[in-house]
Amino acid sequence: MKILLTSDTWTPAVNGVVTSATTLRAALQARGHEVRVLTLAGGHRTRIAGGVTFLGSLDAGMVYPGARLRAPALDGALRALAAWQPDVIHSQCEFSTFAPARQLAKACGAPLVHTYHTVYEDYTHYFSPSRRMGRGLAALFTRHICAQADAVIAPTEKIRRLLTGYGVACPVEVIPTGLDLDRFSAAPDPALRDALGLTGCGPVLLYLGRLAKEKNIGELIAALPHIPRGVLLIVGDGPERAALQARAEGLGVADRVRFAGMVPPEEVGRYYALADAFVSASTSEAQGLTYLEALAAGLPLLCRDDPCVRGFLAAAPCGWAYRTPGELAALAAALPLGAEAAPLRRAARQAAAPYGREPFGAAVEALYRRLILQRNAAPLAAPERRVILW
Repeated sequence: MKILLTSDTWTPAVNGVVTSATTLRAALQARGHEVRVLTLAGGHRTRIAGGVTFLGSLDAGMVYPGARLRAPALDGALRALAAWQPDVIHSQCEFSTFAPARQLAKACGAPLVHTYHTVYEDYTHYFSPSRRMGRGLAALFTRHICAQADAVIAPTEKIRRLLTGYGVACPVEVIPTGLDLDRFSAAPDPALRDALGLTGCGPVLLYLGRLAKEKNIGELIAALPHIPRGVLLIVGDGPERAALQARAEGLGVADRVRFAGMVPPEEVGRYYALADAFVSASTSEAQGLTYLEALAAGLPLLCRDDPCVRGFLAAAPCGWAYRTPGELAALAAALPLGAEAAPLRRAARQAAAPYGREPFGAAVEALYRRLILQRNAAPLAAPERRVILW
């Protein structure tokens, strides 16, 4: 098959959408498919490299930190993709690249699949003064997007229920994102441990991800005074970093919080290997890919209660879902360390095992084939030859 993936972000950006989309591309290519990508460039110029079309874009950081909008007058690059005649188009984002994905699907007579990665109602502080109003807007926007797709992929049952609650009418299929689990099998690096000032500390609690308000990282910092010798290692960056540093100083635990900053994706396994548990206070995750990465690295979860966390814990006794900051501190203080943690680490890897890259690619491929067969069995109108994409 010829498959076109569309996403507003691509490497070298680091986020869950990029992780999912790049993993899917690799899995589909391993299954013999030709996969191209349509995404946004980090500047005004459009370019093509390695099967990826980067559309010129404009900065939209006032909407969401790091966001970009597709620039106008890009029909040349999009017409080239239409001439390629993809068999299926799979959108990963709802904004700048969704409109061209929809129009290319119409032009090529191809089914349009969309993966719903983001729980927008948890991001109301970026676009609405009221959470209730924000949820209503998120539901309206979601219904509008999903109504234009032939099928929607929900990475978890949590997201399927959310879409049902929004009144989404198109078919929704639960397909968890898979990962190359071998990437997270690194052994602890004593030199990196020393460089981060972690030698002799314990327990080491790792948070890895974007430093943003919706991640509720301040709750993790606030627990530290109640965790003897505990250290919080924060890997990642974002708009909340300065506020989090100030919170750590205000609580008198700045010496027990390590801000490692952004690290390349190929290096994250080394940081997981240094920790005794993975911690998160977020309830805004669609699947929690960092939870899966941590489990693959043998780290138990110690995360705010959420359907995503409960889904992993149901597969194996690989951690805890806490409900209050006090419960977080008590569980962290009682973490098994060293040899005592071995059974927990085995259970963590066991919980991650079903989420490999190969099953992910096979499940998505099966959905593509069903949609193509359905479309061939009930032909639609002739594809539109004139593509209006702006």
